[in-house]
Amino acid sequence: MSHSVSEDPPADGRRPGPPAVAAFPAVEWQLLTQLPGRVVVAVASVEPDRPERTVAETLAGLDGIAAGRVFDSELVRAVATAIYTESDDVDQDRDRLAKDLGRPNEVFAACRVVVRLLAARADPADSAAYRQWVQSVAARVCRAAGVDAATFDDDQVTPGDRRFLDELGVALGLA
Repeated sequence: MSHSVSEDPPADGRRPGPPAVAAFPAVEWQLLTQLPGRVVVAVASVEPDRPERTVAETLAGLDGIAAGRVFDSELVRAVATAIYTESDDVDQDRDRLAKDLGRPNEVFAACRVVVRLLAARADPADSAAYRQWVQSVAARVCRAAGVDAATFDDDQVTPGDRRFLDELGVALGLA
């Protein structure tokens, strides 16, 4: 597929770049780049006693997303890089959207859509890597939420977080 030299997207709406990226029209690419952040926000709504993300949870989520930049998967690297290279305006829009769409059931529905589009457009290895990466982001946030300051036992995951991780795994086709 040929692309113009300008910054304009190709006429067919596909993303310029490596094959793992070029396969996705802009609206699908947006879904792929928004899902990790939406997962971070959704974890905060799992436990009623935890209405807001803590700094530790947020940092764990950002660390998990950033870890995607060194994955073996070209798709995961491209998504993680795109998340960190977008403009501040886009980040503010993403934050607003993530709050609106960060409810667990909506995130699980988005995961099922992502699974279908990855099956249709991505290499199976990239698909598996992306889904595992999103799950690992959620696991990092849940572990950070369960840290007991007195014992520093980061293996404490609340029952609500465990249910969230289990349901997320199902929605991502990993369970």
